[in-house]
Amino acid sequence: MLEVCGLNSYYGDSHALFDISLRIGAGARVALMGRNGAGKSTFVKSIMNAEPQIAGEIRWEGVDLGKASSTDRARAGFCFVPEDRRILGSLTTLENLRMAWEGTPRARRTRTPEEVLAQYPMLVPIRDRLGGVLSGGQQQLLALARAAIQNPTLLLLDEPTEGLAPKIVEELAADVRRICDETGCALILCEQSVWFSRQCTDEVHVLDSGQLVFSGSWAEFDADPSIRSRHLSVA
Repeated sequence: MLEVCGLNSYYGDSHALFDISLRIGAGARVALMGRNGAGKSTFVKSIMNAEPQIAGEIRWEGVDLGKASSTDRARAGFCFVPEDRRILGSLTTLENLRMAWEGTPRARRTRTPEEVLAQYPMLVPIRDRLGGVLSGGQQQLLALARAAIQNPTLLLLDEPTEGLAPKIVEELAADVRRICDETGCALILCEQSVWFSRQCTDEVHVLDSGQLVFSGSWAEFDADPSIRSRHLSVA
């Protein structure tokens, strides 16, 4: 269980998130939605202690993470797939997976890189292609496979569908669901696509200008069309 209480995040003197509080249960699948600049990426980076300065409490399974480093959080099973994917361009597809496998604690190594690769049919033919020459969709699938190999307890995805073709987006949705089913991990998905978010999650939280403005089920989201028009539509 992830508990966030009174989270405020800053970039220098710039205040980005304001008193965010929410709870994400074990194995829950949650969408965090909002326009560009709403604070979605800042939220997941704050959970990872990756960049912003933060104030407030972040607790995982009842333990206050305090100033635990991003490395410590990764060892606990937090797996962050950033918007820019961070594929290692000088390594092949398979070598990228092997690097992730080598960095995973032995207790969580449940499958080999080759076994994980086999679950991504679009990646199998390009297993020996350098990461730097892959298309955006191929890189995103590789980034997700790299996350899966780490057998995460908490999967954080930041804008995974941005700029991707519809076929890749559909494949990605199926892969996200499969990872969550196989590992039992909790999911925080930062997205602008309502369709994709709905495919992958059961709950939705909406951010606007760094503030949490809605939390509920998809049925509750659908029951109030003003949420989408006020906080998600492009002005």
